[in-house]
Amino acid sequence: MDFNLDRRTASLSVGEFSAFTTGPHDAGEGAAGLWRAQLGTHWHNELRLRATDESPGAEFEIPVTGQIFHAGWTLTLAGRIDQRVKRGDVQVLREIKTVTRPLPEDESVLRADYPSYFVQLATYVSLLRPADGTPAAPGGELVFVETGSGLAQTVLLLPTDDRLLRAQLERIVEFLNLRLRARARLRALRFRPAFTDPRPGQETTQAELTAVFERQPLVLFEAPTGFGKTGVLLEFALGQLKSGHFDRALYLTSKSTGQLQVVRTLAGMTGAPSGAGEKFQNEDGRMADPTASILSPESLAATTAVAVWHVRNKAEHCVNSTFHCVRESCGYLDQLEKRWPGSGLSRFYLFEHHARDLETLRSAGRDARICPYEITRASLAFNDVWIGDYNYVFAPRNRSLFYQQPGFDPARTLLLLDEAHNLPSRVADAHSHLVRSDDARAVLAELDHLRVPASLLRAWESWAQLLAALQPVDALDPALEADVEETVGRISDLLLDAPVDYAALGPQLSEVLWQTPQLREWLADARLRKLLWCPRAGELSLTCLDAAEVIGATLRDYGGVVLASATLLPAENFAEACGIAEGASPTADQGGESGEFAAVGNSAPRSPPAVLLAHTPWRDGAYDVAVDARVDTTFHHRSRYYAMTAETVAALHASARNAVAVFFPSYAYAEAVARALEQGGPGMKLPHGPLRVALQPRQRDLAAQTAWVEESLAFTDALFLVLGSSFAEGIDALGGRVTHAMVVGPALPEVNAVQRARLAEFSGRGREAAFRRVYQIPGMTKVNQALGRLVRAPGQRARVILHCRRFAEPAYASLLARDYQFGTNLLADADLAAWLAL
Repeated sequence: MDFNLDRRTASLSVGEFSAFTTGPHDAGEGAAGLWRAQLGTHWHNELRLRATDESPGAEFEIPVTGQIFHAGWTLTLAGRIDQRVKRGDVQVLREIKTVTRPLPEDESVLRADYPSYFVQLATYVSLLRPADGTPAAPGGELVFVETGSGLAQTVLLLPTDDRLLRAQLERIVEFLNLRLRARARLRALRFRPAFTDPRPGQETTQAELTAVFERQPLVLFEAPTGFGKTGVLLEFALGQLKSGHFDRALYLTSKSTGQLQVVRTLAGMTGAPSGAGEKFQNEDGRMADPTASILSPESLAATTAVAVWHVRNKAEHCVNSTFHCVRESCGYLDQLEKRWPGSGLSRFYLFEHHARDLETLRSAGRDARICPYEITRASLAFNDVWIGDYNYVFAPRNRSLFYQQPGFDPARTLLLLDEAHNLPSRVADAHSHLVRSDDARAVLAELDHLRVPASLLRAWESWAQLLAALQPVDALDPALEADVEETVGRISDLLLDAPVDYAALGPQLSEVLWQTPQLREWLADARLRKLLWCPRAGELSLTCLDAAEVIGATLRDYGGVVLASATLLPAENFAEACGIAEGASPTADQGGESGEFAAVGNSAPRSPPAVLLAHTPWRDGAYDVAVDARVDTTFHHRSRYYAMTAETVAALHASARNAVAVFFPSYAYAEAVARALEQGGPGMKLPHGPLRVALQPRQRDLAAQTAWVEESLAFTDALFLVLGSSFAEGIDALGGRVTHAMVVGPALPEVNAVQRARLAEFSGRGREAAFRRVYQIPGMTKVNQALGRLVRAPGQRARVILHCRRFAEPAYASLLARDYQFGTNLLADADLAAWLAL
């Protein structure tokens, strides 16, 4: 839908108009909806032949365009009528609709279950009705066709069906009026600055970001951890919304911890509801409850609320006993459209001050017997700021939540991407798949029980046999790749014509079946660099090596984009990984249409993104760095230095006289050194005996992670953390509390089939350049991310040992952030002792 609020006009297709709803609607995700969308082609063609025989003058696929005026709005509608036949002097409009239910059916049931079909037909009749009533208005017929047998049932459009058209007009107008209200709310928006007392460097950042953005609405913004990037980005976004440059802003991150901080910061700036009872993290990493700092009346008077929605994932919304999204077998999804009008859940989008935290949504959904995720889906379009995960824009399986929202236009949207250093790898992961032989065999057994068509059963059996025969290999040979593509394509075609009882199949196996058309699309997507390989027997990994073209095409759709992180440099490498480097040209179908950024020519080479580096004079001299060249932490040599690494940790702790943080490339490495510290050994130098070591736990939620950090700082001597983990990149409790730290080697990615394939992709640039892109830059980014969390505010200091001789090599040293590049070289034990004594 395109609309102009100033002119009070909107234009949309008749199909979009008839299906429009401000409540829950079919998400259109997965193959379960795909075959329904395409299954009717055969029967449309059959009925076309019949109509030609019965009425030689019949017309088909007739384009219709017209306007309807309602409640002060002008709606321009366009579509194509399936058939137009003549009966005497009266024209009859026909719409063909395929259904999977048995026919014939009572007409009242069809009207109740398929209201949008009747709205669509009534709209066509209305558009072709003469203004003066002459000649006779066309009649209308809905022809329902049972897909399995081709049995047809015709239902006449009645004069009383006009009420459905009027009700639909009211829904559209309600939406447009709410968008008008949202614009007025934004124009009157008042908000407090992100920083009441800016730190040195913060006072000019807002003006610098705005100036850079006005010149080039694609900006890379690098600022260290603790600088206040969240506040800077939110203040910038609110200013852009108030000025009318954008209709809404999306603030996306790679981790839920970052999203919680965004919600809390935005609530503090605007008074927007942040969700009663939700826990958030303070700047120092400790947990806080936003209800403990309720805004005073005077403070609220200085703000006008912005409508904000924090999108959590489906599993967190779920109130069913089993998490799945098969509508027919979930009591919270099945028939929810009929329960919605009487549920009162429209309050979530009618009142922007209404609480919308997760527990409130779950409670409301449980009471109304409506999936809480559908409350989010129905409410999102009416909010000004959407906060969520990258996947809602970049992942094929998730992006429909945003992109199917009524009125959502990327060209009128400001996209803010925090923690952007994770974007290339996250998008590549979102475009990757794993298929298992065991899952295929389980689906085969159930399909046999469900008595699906023999052709589908045979095709799936071939797929299961292909997967079962796979053995570990770094890359499939071309012939086997062709077999995979052919088999997946055949199954996808058969699924279009052979509807499956997904409720009986069950949620887990349905997901396996729905994956097949996704694999077909993935194999056909020429924008992705791919690897098909087998990590284990009976497993096929379809890995996206590089999604740069997809990322770049997506970013170009938006009116403005800011990518922010503490570690975006080298900027040219990051821009290339995101498909936005200078000279990058999209394919013909990737260009945008409107907005300063989106309006750049479809095939012209792109200008490079603008780069803004935050000023942080308070970090000058905050790090005292030493490069320990006594050890080699490469995989093949690290074990011979376990004892020396343990002794260095002990010496660092003795110097610090409190807990130290030690960052490792892997759990296995950390565990080996922890054992050495705890057990000691002949000749080991442990000044105060064995150390108490706390090794970070795996896969813990934010509250548990924070509690572990607090407990470890209080009761242990050394925290062993893994580079690249949520502890190393998502916990901000270390700043100002850990004064001594150690990084045990660069965190280079594991050498495996995927990394070897990526290396081969860049081999044309030379071995060193390829190794830098695939291994060194990702590894050193993790080091910079970890060290950045040690100094988060003026006055904080940190002494750091970079424990590996590779840190002294120019190829690695040049990739360290500026604050860590220059330090003391430790070549002998005496050098370490002297540095620690300073």
